[in-house]
Amino acid sequence: MKRVGIALGGPLRQDSRRTPNLLANSQMIRTRVATLDDVESISALLMANAADRGGMLLGDWSVRVVRDCLDAEQLIIVATGETGLLGVLLTEDKARVSAPPVVAMFRAWPGSKDAYGYGPVCIDRAARGQGVLDALYRELVRQRPDREAVLFIRADNPRSLSAHLRLGMREVAGFVLDGEDFIVLSTRPEPSPD
Repeated sequence: MKRVGIALGGPLRQDSRRTPNLLANSQMIRTRVATLDDVESISALLMANAADRGGMLLGDWSVRVVRDCLDAEQLIIVATGETGLLGVLLTEDKARVSAPPVVAMFRAWPGSKDAYGYGPVCIDRAARGQGVLDALYRELVRQRPDREAVLFIRADNPRSLSAHLRLGMREVAGFVLDGEDFIVLSTRPEPSPD
């Protein structure tokens, strides 16, 4: 697996939440925990970005699957604006993972005892590059302070990798599944060299 070495700024701080979240068109970005009322729009956004439709998302993200995630009390963060859903960030507790890529990710990097799976995250095409990921991540940190998030990104998705490194995440491992290379990232700070 090709190693990626990108030096970027440090992690976003919780206090940065005081800065208003505005899209380029001055539309306010609002973040909150998803409810059952969001299931259809979340599913539609995820399905529109599935691998079988030219996107990078793996898995089944039907309405039933998204509803099951909420019923299982998985934390899902949504970003909304005047035009509706701008982005979504799903999480899953480590003890509940069953999807092969997530299982492989935690084999490659088990993370801390209370680590959780981060992702998928999906931003509406029209809102990409406008701060939606930052807003989703800030809300996630607010909801799950001091817990390690572990995520994987396909190695052929440099845009997502760069965006997550910019948030302060770091590359910690990699794995191959069905011939595809994946990079594992973590929010756990690198140990100090003491």
